[in-house]
Amino acid sequence: MYTTVTSALRHVDAHLVELGRSYGYSGTALLSLVQLPAVVPAVISSLRLALAQAWLFLVAGELLGASLGLGYLLVDSQQNGRIDRLFLTILLLGLLGKLTDTAVGLLERFLLKRWGS
Repeated sequence: MYTTVTSALRHVDAHLVELGRSYGYSGTALLSLVQLPAVVPAVISSLRLALAQAWLFLVAGELLGASLGLGYLLVDSQQNGRIDRLFLTILLLGLLGKLTDTAVGLLERFLLKRWGS
């Protein structure tokens, strides 16, 4: 996420930065009033990708060596033949992923309303 945001900040239109400077903005004011609104879409898309990867790595870590968690429940259900728990765990993982994506979508709506797109 860091590399995406820094890359997006480097590629903000030079005319926007020049316009902000002509209005007397510099430093923090230029960043918060000109550059951050310009990179909101990049920030949101990188946040979505980072959250998806975080869920994947969390479950993968639990699959490898945990004694609790959804990844452990997947392995335990598979080894014990508990198909009901296996499907429930898969549905729960999907639901948690969708909830985090929806939360990021709400944040995106708020930020785009505040700063316009």
